[in-house]
Amino acid sequence: MKTKHILSELIRMLLLLILVSFLAFFLVVKSPIDPLVSYIGTNSTLSPEAKSEIATHWGLDQPLMVRFFTWLPNILHGDMGTSITYKKAVSKVIIERFSYSIVLMMLAWALSGILGFVIGIICGIKQGGIYDRITKLFCLMVKSAPTFWLGLMFLVVFAVQLKWFPIGMAVPMGKLKSEVTLGDKIYHLVLPVITLTVANISEVVLYTRQRVVEIIQSDYILYARARGEKGFQLIIRHVLRNVLLPAITLQFASFSELFGGMALAENVFAYPGIGTATTAAALNGDAPLLLGIALISAIFVFVGNLIANILYEVCDPRTKEKEKA
Repeated sequence: MKTKHILSELIRMLLLLILVSFLAFFLVVKSPIDPLVSYIGTNSTLSPEAKSEIATHWGLDQPLMVRFFTWLPNILHGDMGTSITYKKAVSKVIIERFSYSIVLMMLAWALSGILGFVIGIICGIKQGGIYDRITKLFCLMVKSAPTFWLGLMFLVVFAVQLKWFPIGMAVPMGKLKSEVTLGDKIYHLVLPVITLTVANISEVVLYTRQRVVEIIQSDYILYARARGEKGFQLIIRHVLRNVLLPAITLQFASFSELFGGMALAENVFAYPGIGTATTAAALNGDAPLLLGIALISAIFVFVGNLIANILYEVCDPRTKEKEKA
């Protein structure tokens, strides 16, 4: 991928972040959330004069654009403000919560991509068979089911009834941090990872299956079979090469859906990630934390799309041919 193209993508990312920042700031300011009430509480006994002084100190009495261009330089210097909910710097809250969420997201993302790709290829090869029909039915059912509903079903079956896994949290309750082992963390991750994997696997399966069916029915596959190619050799040389690149692009483009599903799954399992922090911030009117999470999520999604574009151009031989020409 050319350096010039990467720079243009980074500039586009910067412009996108400025736009996202303004939209998020505008929506929070125009929402019913009152930062002053959220901070001092609804039962505050402060006098109107004291409230007015606090509002002036924070710049809440300034016009929207003045407030935005006061807030933006602070963001560029890494100061996202203080979270009303957690009484900490927003950047510190995001780092702590994101360290939990990134493990959950990456495991679910990798499993849904790999399993979805393999299952989709098998369905495409066995088109019309019983395996293909059952898998398609399952994917359509999962695709129409909300993530939180899937999480509740897994929770009821595997945690409440069968008691195979814990009901929630990231670590066992009652244990000191120094006593928590890697096995404990993995044990608590299983159900949230399964939920997110199942919630995101259907699109990969259905897309890969459709591409495999189209490739198998194409003229060059007929020609390859006429030359004596068949079985595993035919799949490796012709099917995988033509399906892999679109599947990679689709998988990286699914970051936004995965991010949204993660927030719902974390709330179901009381997992202390960025999703539960978002819910707490929304319920408590924590405007600084909401704005910080909006920016981080935008960066996360854009980086995923950028990586997909880079991998596509690196792996696609046609791109290299165009550059040589």
